[in-house]
Amino acid sequence: MSKLYIVPTPIGNLNDITLRALEVLKSASFILAEDTRTSSFLLKHFQIDTPLKSHHKFNEHKTVEFIAERIKAGETVALISDAGTPGISDPGFLLVRTCVEQDIEVECLPGATAFVPALVASGLPSDRFIFEGFLPQKKGRNKRLEALKEEERTIVFYESPFRLVKLLNQITEIFGEERKVSVSRELTKLHEETARGTSVEVAQYFEKKGVKGEIVVVVEGKGKSKPADEDEED
Repeated sequence: MSKLYIVPTPIGNLNDITLRALEVLKSASFILAEDTRTSSFLLKHFQIDTPLKSHHKFNEHKTVEFIAERIKAGETVALISDAGTPGISDPGFLLVRTCVEQDIEVECLPGATAFVPALVASGLPSDRFIFEGFLPQKKGRNKRLEALKEEERTIVFYESPFRLVKLLNQITEIFGEERKVSVSRELTKLHEETARGTSVEVAQYFEKKGVKGEIVVVVEGKGKSKPADEDEED
């Protein structure tokens, strides 16, 4: 039966791909990829010769209807991103919405997403959290952080290595010097690292060491250093 498959791909270590993901990628009519050059390496590694088509934030508005028509005509389409799960800070939402609106079956496979291992390994409460993705690079950045100042749930951000120290300093300025954070970089890769401490301590660490790689920042909620169920027992 024709449908749209959302297929997570490894965020670093290629061995993290699932057997089911490989099966779907091999059997699809074609694969939509955020960057065909990056995805070609993945497919070549696993000896998958399914045709690749480009699908990214610069063309998705123009192509979603055409793709939906292809699926309704009987083709099965797999959507992947450069790394992780499509739709999570990557293209995917518009196509999924279009398919849902047109009663096209959509199936999302479970798999890699960078913020989950970063959150779980942070040592901060993971029973209740919010995912903010990337903050605005310039306009609206402080405003977004100000809106999160009183948030009691753990907060998860994605950030560029070029703006990490700036973000940590902004957290200190807006949330206070004692707010705990955990910064994970290069998850599943050779130089994977997680730095934990207050926002001041972690900012100083990366100012001295330098920052490279993909970054996930996990921030303690206001006044929350333990899970909600422990609070209820007090």
